[in-house]
Amino acid sequence: MIGKLRTVAIDCPDPRALAGFYAELLGLPLVEADSDGNEWVVLGGPLGQQPRLAFQQATDLIPPAWPDPARPQQVHLDVTVDDIEVAEKAALALGARRLPGEGEGFRVYADPVGHPFCLCWD
Repeated sequence: MIGKLRTVAIDCPDPRALAGFYAELLGLPLVEADSDGNEWVVLGGPLGQQPRLAFQQATDLIPPAWPDPARPQQVHLDVTVDDIEVAEKAALALGARRLPGEGEGFRVYADPVGHPFCLCWD
């Protein structure tokens, strides 16, 4: 092993707003001490504790267009849930939207900025 995963950073136009979406979706707290105003917002725990997500301002972001290969997903998160119907309803209420595509044990969604993520179950 060369190192440990520190943070997954996601580009978006409004880091604080997208961090709020993922804070509710994943139950991760805001780490204000590691955030930098509205340009870099961190969720999770102190450095060395996982998971950690950061949201970085990218004012000219061109969001992915799942499943269009001309605008690929770039990065996505798989989120394990106990009850897909309950989880889907909650994610949609937070501002997610359902995307085409699902398989055995997963459904595809977009966050409020357009980044795909999957809700997964066993």
